[in-house]
Amino acid sequence: MKEESASKSKILVGTASWSDPGFVEHWYPKKMPAGDRLYWYAQHFDMVEVNSTFYAVPDARMVERWCRSTPDGFIFDVKLHQLLSRHSTNLKLLPPALQRGAQVDSKSRVKLTPEIERAMIEQFRNSIEVLRASGKLGVLLLQLSPAFSPKIHQLSELDDLLGALGGYRIAVELRNRNWVEGEQLDVTLDFLRAHSAAFVLVDAPAEKHFTIMPPDLNEITNRELAYLRLHGRDARAYTTGKTVAARFNYDYSDSEIEEVAQRARTLAREAGEVHVVFNNNALDYAPHAASRMRAALGQMIADRSRQSELF
Repeated sequence: MKEESASKSKILVGTASWSDPGFVEHWYPKKMPAGDRLYWYAQHFDMVEVNSTFYAVPDARMVERWCRSTPDGFIFDVKLHQLLSRHSTNLKLLPPALQRGAQVDSKSRVKLTPEIERAMIEQFRNSIEVLRASGKLGVLLLQLSPAFSPKIHQLSELDDLLGALGGYRIAVELRNRNWVEGEQLDVTLDFLRAHSAAFVLVDAPAEKHFTIMPPDLNEITNRELAYLRLHGRDARAYTTGKTVAARFNYDYSDSEIEEVAQRARTLAREAGEVHVVFNNNALDYAPHAASRMRAALGQMIADRSRQSELF
């Protein structure tokens, strides 16, 4: 019996983005047109985490093309815009309609006011409603900045945002370890439970650095959903890398994939649905790991050798 059918929970496996440069160079067939990549990706995986929405609110017509390029049942988890995620945001990364009224500092970084937050949420909702109407919207991912720390911030600062998005499934990824240290852990988990938000679990280096969340936490704060993101296990790369590919430059071994598969099975006994997202986006590492993960779970996938093994 397949592992997936042995549990009442659904385990979805995919990657963080479908168009990273490493994917294009090492995973997709050579000279494949950019417009064909999502269709090809969806032949291998049932879910993807959209990364481009962190940098720009997608046009509704683009989202419609995403829907047409994927089969029924395909799921898009959508990363919320960096402004909503409390990251430093340049004015030019806001939708043009919002740039004129935004407050900025001397470096053209947007000041997050209640007014601009509400406007951004509304802009975002216009796009993601296209996905929801097609039945392809999965989870909204709020990936907070490491600068969002309990030493200078309160979780209650997220009340309005999480309240406004209460009609959607939300997963919150904290990137500052202090939110889960000591007595703060229970406070953090209680806050997420009160908002029906999933606490994002990670596979990450076993290193006590303030930007690295503990990889041994398996707390479920919404019984409908467990969300697991895999960042690789190279502590030096994670803490010193200057680019996303450099930070998460890690090729999971087969034995490590089996560890993650077992963790997903365990989570599936507690949550109605488990999303497993590989964020080790250097070269072809993420799609190759995700394919082996699906195989480890007994899910039906097409067998395909890595390009690096073919030449």
